Amino acid sequence: MSTKKITLFAGLLAGALAGVQPMQAIAQMAKDKIADSAPAEPVIKVPSNFTTTIIAENLGQARHLAVTQRGDVYVRLAKPVNGKGTLFLHDTDGDGKMDEQKGFGDFGGTGVALADGYLYTTSNTEVFRYKLNDQQQVVSPDQPERIVKGLTDKGTHNTKSVALDKNGNIYVGIGAPSNACQVKDRTKGSPGMMPCAMLDSVGGIWQFKTDKPEQILKDGVHYATGIRNMVGMDWNAQTNSLFVMQHGRDQLTTLFPDMYTVQQSAVLPAEAMFELKKGDDAGWPYTYYDQIQKKKIVAPEYGGDGKKAVTDKYIDPAAAYPGHMAPNGLLFYTGGQFPEKYRNGAFIAFHGSWNRAPEPQAGYFVVFQPFKNGKPSGEWEVFADNFAGMETVMSPGKAMHRPCGLAQGPDGSLYVADDVKGTLYKISYAK
Repeated sequence: MSTKKITLFAGLLAGALAGVQPMQAIAQMAKDKIADSAPAEPVIKVPSNFTTTIIAENLGQARHLAVTQRGDVYVRLAKPVNGKGTLFLHDTDGDGKMDEQKGFGDFGGTGVALADGYLYTTSNTEVFRYKLNDQQQVVSPDQPERIVKGLTDKGTHNTKSVALDKNGNIYVGIGAPSNACQVKDRTKGSPGMMPCAMLDSVGGIWQFKTDKPEQILKDGVHYATGIRNMVGMDWNAQTNSLFVMQHGRDQLTTLFPDMYTVQQSAVLPAEAMFELKKGDDAGWPYTYYDQIQKKKIVAPEYGGDGKKAVTDKYIDPAAAYPGHMAPNGLLFYTGGQFPEKYRNGAFIAFHGSWNRAPEPQAGYFVVFQPFKNGKPSGEWEVFADNFAGMETVMSPGKAMHRPCGLAQGPDGSLYVADDVKGTLYKISYAK
């Protein structure tokens, strides 16, 4: 008899002697083997005196989220689960875990926000709002009011993130379904379209009224343009202005190998933070920001050579970060729980890269960007790390978690949503 069979027989015998039926013993052994082989849940690394708690798991592709004044959480799912695209989570017994879960809305999407007695959510083509009661719970979950419809969705950069100001306006980011507005998209040597005609309906921010139903694109204000794709965005109450995080363009060396090395293409161009005012142009697709040379560069599709600087109308980024890290969440911290250095600074959730080869993939963390007098001040730092569950990520498909949405709780805690396994984290501080 083989060693494996002897071991199995011994296990069955031991189970029988203990009063456990042989088949039950086999089932238990199988469960133990699965448990032993499952990867351990990664421990999120945060600064001293901060703690991270998992408050919900296995929700689906959790994108952006919003937290009520009672500590309840609304989560948008990229795709509906059991026919529901928005989740309402509540902690019934006060143990810090969201043990009550309700769903509504039959459409997936990313954007979600709370303001002035309403919950706002987005699909990839529409913006809705739901009336709330005095506990910030949705009154009629099956009867949302559609305030914007008919937005562009061509399957690429199609999510619609939102931010609200204090004057009854909602800002909607509409990404461009293109890399660099080439005549033939993502084709080696293809020139850029001049002008880039798609900028009339994508690649920018549109401002709509929050209380006007059934608006279409022409009813809104084309607030800012020249932004390739923006998923992370937030209204900065201190400066009373909109900030967005741009996903920079891809494939510099693939499309123009004579101008860019593989190593340059792995880290360029910058993922840029922009402060936007009405009428601003951030320059896509005609330019990109090189964080190494610290200047705006003419895009190769429009006559650039990797060094030629832009000297015209395009605005400078407020801050710049290494390329291809995918900034999907932006939050200005206004709470009183965290130490003073964090007050009015920005947290950014980097979803993680897919195209930094031969360099390791990067991102998969939440960073903090200090601000002073309404402007980025000082170097950014990694605040929460190890969501991926590995030190070096060579393929994004291997990452266990990828941070996406950020929200601030009523007690000043920071909430982070993961859209791989649908895990929600609460990060708190205690001296």
